[in-house]
Amino acid sequence: MAETQEDRPVITLLPSPGMGHLIPLAEFAKKLVQYHNFSVTFIFPTDGPLSSAQKTVLESLPTSINFMTLPPVNFDDLPKDVKIETRISLTVTRSIPSLREAFKVLTATHRVSALVIDLFGTDAFDVAKEFNVSPYIFYPTTAMCLSLFLHLPKLDEMYSCEYRDMPELLELPGCVPIHGGELLDPSQDKKNDAYKWLLHNCRRYREAEGILINSFVGLESGAIKGFKGADSTVPPVYPIGPLIQNGTRESAEGVVGSECLKWLDDQPSGSVIFVSFGSGGVLSPEQQIELAFGLELSEQKFLWVTRSPTRVANATYFTAKSIDDPMAFLPDGFLERTKGQGLVLPSWAPQIQVLSHDSTGGFLSHCGWNSTLESVVQGVPMITWPLFAEQKMNAKILVDGLKVALRPKPAEDALIGRVEIARMMKGLIEGEEGKMIRNRMRVLKEAASMVLSEDGSSTKSLSEVANKWKAKVST
Repeated sequence: MAETQEDRPVITLLPSPGMGHLIPLAEFAKKLVQYHNFSVTFIFPTDGPLSSAQKTVLESLPTSINFMTLPPVNFDDLPKDVKIETRISLTVTRSIPSLREAFKVLTATHRVSALVIDLFGTDAFDVAKEFNVSPYIFYPTTAMCLSLFLHLPKLDEMYSCEYRDMPELLELPGCVPIHGGELLDPSQDKKNDAYKWLLHNCRRYREAEGILINSFVGLESGAIKGFKGADSTVPPVYPIGPLIQNGTRESAEGVVGSECLKWLDDQPSGSVIFVSFGSGGVLSPEQQIELAFGLELSEQKFLWVTRSPTRVANATYFTAKSIDDPMAFLPDGFLERTKGQGLVLPSWAPQIQVLSHDSTGGFLSHCGWNSTLESVVQGVPMITWPLFAEQKMNAKILVDGLKVALRPKPAEDALIGRVEIARMMKGLIEGEEGKMIRNRMRVLKEAASMVLSEDGSSTKSLSEVANKWKAKVST
């Protein structure tokens, strides 16, 4: 007798708040349903209603993927300036009682095999253990960053100083050496609660039965090999990436911002640099002006997705919206002067379709990992402009490790100046170094395609985990 949807083993996914976490988890869920015959239930810890962007992603999923939201937690006791990592961690931790109730209901009627949390949700492991469900981590960013998470408790004991004051570069196994000041944001102030929560979660990583990462062997072979040589307390690590959204030209038709695809149709092959800082990235007013003049000065074709500037680095992390009209913050006459050279869009563009377009020759990016993987899959070389979270670490991999990107140097006032921006743009499209970067990115594009093929390493990694989960509920 064929297995009905109700009979399938269930995998529960617990995303941290934020679109960057949900997108790869949604792609992961689709694979579990399509290739491994699981049912998937998303359980959302929240501090309010889901955003319209989150709802759009969830409503596009197959019917065998369900979702429920836990009752919102209260943050009235938190100061206004609390950092995002503290807020995310507390959203999960304060939702544990309602997660327990949800599991009571779910396990009464379904065979639940695993609870998969993402990077800041380790307190949910307690619920998984209570219900004899396997605790796993889905790590949405790099193997290098995961290596840091696994080493952080030891580093915390070794260094009493701030990591930016470490006398030597940090050398994680198989990774490019990195300065302590370039480690992810919440590690940069040990006195802040964000660091304490980071450390708390990192200490619990070894309780997982396995860690799935959104990376692949051809991209981070050194770091991935480094896990195999780690001590026996490190859980098995499964590279299953690149997990990115798919997008056809048809799926973007009629959506605000999609008119840029017609503009791209009229540009020469490989001539346009796409400029976008992701769903949460915004610049300061001064930096926004320098970027505008730099694009103009470069004389290169550009497609710029701009947001209203702010002095809060990740102000739109949860909402992905600008409040004011971004066009009002551009230099006087900029749009007229660059009419034949570039196109400026407020707030949004169909990124997958832009990166896959024949006219796109480069990507000036904040180096969020989803955007980075999309660029790799399409073979588009990059200019790195990291803003927050682990983006400086991602830039380090791209520039110094893989050599598929350029990185502009800030001036003494920390601003990246217009002349430097223009130099980078010109160098990527016209320079010799740009040519070498393009060739290396082409090789990575092929590697990304291979790991997702039927016999590819990422496909095999996911099958290995899926078989473990099936064995768990069949015993």
